[in-house]
Amino acid sequence: MTRHDGILSGGLLENKELQEPAPRGWGRWFMDLIRPAIFSRGGPRKQIGRTAYLDGLRGFAAFLVYWHHHQLWPRQQFMADLVFETSFGYEGRYHFACLPIIRTVFTGGHFAVAMFFIISGYVLSVKPLNLIYAGDMVKLNENLASALFRRWMRLHIPVLIVSFLFMCSWHAFGIYTISPAQEKKFRDELWNFYITSKHWSFTFRTGGDPWFVYNFPTWSIPVEMKGSIIIYITLLAFSRITKNARLLLYVALMWYYMHIVDGWFGTMFIGGLLLGELDLLARRNELPTIITRFEPWKTPIFYTFLFVGVWLGGVPSHSPNFDLQSAPGWYYLSWFRPQAAFDFKWYYLFWGAFLLMASIPRIWWLKAFFETNFSQYLGRISFSLYMIHGPVLWTLADRLYLMVGYHRDSHLTTPLAYWVDKFPLNTNGPLGLELAFLAPHLIILPVTFWLAEIVTKLIDEPSNKFAHWVYKRVLPPSATPAQPAVPLRHVPREVM
Repeated sequence: MTRHDGILSGGLLENKELQEPAPRGWGRWFMDLIRPAIFSRGGPRKQIGRTAYLDGLRGFAAFLVYWHHHQLWPRQQFMADLVFETSFGYEGRYHFACLPIIRTVFTGGHFAVAMFFIISGYVLSVKPLNLIYAGDMVKLNENLASALFRRWMRLHIPVLIVSFLFMCSWHAFGIYTISPAQEKKFRDELWNFYITSKHWSFTFRTGGDPWFVYNFPTWSIPVEMKGSIIIYITLLAFSRITKNARLLLYVALMWYYMHIVDGWFGTMFIGGLLLGELDLLARRNELPTIITRFEPWKTPIFYTFLFVGVWLGGVPSHSPNFDLQSAPGWYYLSWFRPQAAFDFKWYYLFWGAFLLMASIPRIWWLKAFFETNFSQYLGRISFSLYMIHGPVLWTLADRLYLMVGYHRDSHLTTPLAYWVDKFPLNTNGPLGLELAFLAPHLIILPVTFWLAEIVTKLIDEPSNKFAHWVYKRVLPPSATPAQPAVPLRHVPREVM
């Protein structure tokens, strides 16, 4: 395993022995903890794994979530979501940031979530699929048992720790936030944290607020847990049937989750599983004939997939009740909306992310981009970036936006009024690229990355080790974690 295998492959291998670092002094440990990666001494670039591009893709997806939230937050006074999250030309508004394909750069957060889920479906299934094709059902059962046992801890513990520390900082340091709302007494805050966190972390809840009020972007974590369970159950249920039957049932499940019931996330996870198995079959030269007959035209096909995927990734996402037919460029596409879908955007986002995922490994320059050092860096901190960007937005970033000229009327009646227009900058310019918006990110972006690195080292990676440790502690003495039945050059790591 190389240092560039990144967040998808570093620490959550089902059977990888976690190596403890060599003993060192507290001072050295602390300096390593707080030293930004840009100041760390790098060695020669090592060979990267076959699916390392997924690490980079996940990293950029996390950045799109960060950027989407920052685009909307300072402009809430002007109903920016009605502009950003509709389409170019809607109600006579024409902005560069809303152009098809371009819009993904500015408000691609929902598209990123779809990519997270499809990537997860892919990476959760890599090792089990290899065991299925090796015919090792014993190790497959051990592998799935280990993965399912650790999955809840792996997903929820880091978020709960980050959110708890964020909540405590309000009362310990007197940090006021306009959102999330705060309780006056720490005792009441603790109780509210307990109530909201237990509801948020219950995978099978059937009602209530889907948001975790102490860290809103992490609404997707319980959905990730549901999708993970779908993957594990599907792999086990289909482990003994024929290849062709398994592929057909994947397609049937994808149709069921999207068109029969409102289970769009299930379609995304199973879509990732389908891509993973097709990639495995391609390496074994066992792809179905219906696919191999298109081999002579694969280059134009995958470039078409790329274009269509990014186009669909920009589907208007303002609200589930938005009239898609009224959005320029989406009239005919609106006819494909499934009847079962409450929030139609996830249908288009699934196809966008699915086609993008299928095309990247077949377009050399795009795959190479996601394998660069910076892309792999983003991949390593992606889970922590996802967890920490909200708290940074509501504390540091909110104050910086107030200083340069972005504020809402609600700010003027709070302690944050002190920061309003302390250093005003020009808020005119192309939407999403105004000087007053970009200048604060000279501070916000590096601070967010730096904190994400610290959270990765201090919370994310130790939480992963803790889940492994707990599982090993409850195994009977004679049991040992399963070892791979076949050599795997690069087995992706499942995170969020």
